[in-house]
Amino acid sequence: MSQSGQSEIGRIAWVDLTVKRAGRLRDFYREVVGWTSSEVDMGEYSDYNMNLPGSGETVAGVCHARGVNAGLPPAWLIYITVRDLEESLNRCVDLGGFLVSGPKNMAGQGRYCVIEDPAGAVVALFEPSAEPPA
Repeated sequence: MSQSGQSEIGRIAWVDLTVKRAGRLRDFYREVVGWTSSEVDMGEYSDYNMNLPGSGETVAGVCHARGVNAGLPPAWLIYITVRDLEESLNRCVDLGGFLVSGPKNMAGQGRYCVIEDPAGAVVALFEPSAEPPA
């Protein structure tokens, strides 16, 4: 996840795409929009950071629909920063939304869950760690 904007409540902090054939989609977006890529070690496989050409700034992720990402829909997923993940999740359910996945830890960066809003749109809620990652 990008470091810029992570702690600003309400900001879109990250976007990624989870698909069965992540390598194929990584290559698709490299060709179509010019992104470069770098691997993200997931243990038994790698997901991909998608980076701006030239600067190499990471702007998105392309992930395999495996492990912690199994069951996520094949759509670009935005992560919106919230102050308190549990409180936001409870409000989601109270207002007619549903929990799709999580809550889960994100490698020392914070916690997140994926919800579906009452209209059927899917979004991730992200609560950053109190301490910035090393």
